[in-house]
Amino acid sequence: MSRKKLVRFAQNEENPNVVQSGKPIFEEIKGHWNSKQFQNENPIVVELACGRGEFTVGLGREYRDQNFIGVDIKGSRIWKGSSTATAEGITNVAFLRTQIQNLNQFFAEGEITELWITFPDPFPRDGDEKRRLTSPKFLEMYKPMIKPGGIVHFKTDNTGLFDYTLELVKSRQDIEVIAFTHDFYQSSMKDDHHGIKTRYEKMFSDKGEKIKYLKFRFISR
Repeated sequence: MSRKKLVRFAQNEENPNVVQSGKPIFEEIKGHWNSKQFQNENPIVVELACGRGEFTVGLGREYRDQNFIGVDIKGSRIWKGSSTATAEGITNVAFLRTQIQNLNQFFAEGEITELWITFPDPFPRDGDEKRRLTSPKFLEMYKPMIKPGGIVHFKTDNTGLFDYTLELVKSRQDIEVIAFTHDFYQSSMKDDHHGIKTRYEKMFSDKGEKIKYLKFRFISR
């Protein structure tokens, strides 16, 4: 392991906005994000596969009356978002270091108000469907954690994954599609995101890739 990574991992251990294995809060946080991490009762918004945290931190800057949690397994990536939030004094942002398939170990029923799935690995092979973050397996995991009427946002550059997800959610009786577009930056919805982009979104946009966006909610338990 490189010295740079060792330094970052050590800083993650010290940074109070990083929740990870080895810290007492890691075992206690489920159902207690507002009281134990943020010390307020503001709505909780979660970004999956947050990477370096550009989007999580960006949302935290814009919406100080909400709490934002970026989830990723890569400690060196989380370090970037954690350090940025700390340097800027953004106290409504935190990061959870864990595998996404373990998400239900860290959020109680109805604890999440909004969920963002941003540029996940498309896993294009049919045999890898269960690994897609918008597969039925994952949707069933997210559903109880999200408050009734809570919003799920999905952004991707991958047309195959987007069409798969859109068809799937349209086919479910417990999901209401609120809006979708195959060209986000030519849509009326783009201003709602305040120009905040993940690293991957900027990379794909700069290459001329059209960004797809889907917004939906679960309407029944």
